[in-house]
Amino acid sequence: MDLPDIIQFFLHYGGHFLAPFAIGRIFWREHWWKAGLIMVAANAIDIDHLLADPIFDPGRCSIGFHPLHTGWAALAYAAMLAIPSWKWRALGLGCLWHLAVDSGDCLIQITGL
Repeated sequence: MDLPDIIQFFLHYGGHFLAPFAIGRIFWREHWWKAGLIMVAANAIDIDHLLADPIFDPGRCSIGFHPLHTGWAALAYAAMLAIPSWKWRALGLGCLWHLAVDSGDCLIQITGL
């Protein structure tokens, strides 16, 4: 593993499993820990990878390829932000954040950074 791969690894997994707690702290101070857990649970949208063949392809961009990683899915996640419950908003934001992190991976793959 060279340095760019190590950086991408930490950005990807830090984005999926650490950043949600920081985001939860920003938006839901009194529930930040629970909000962080809900946002981490939003990573469950990766279940759609099981529909692909092969299931895991390190060179494949998941955005636009997997059903829960499409623009239509993003609209549904954004709609969750309108639900007057911090838990649903945390889930919607967690799903959108997941798409943002995966988009960053795609950008790194495309540009070869």
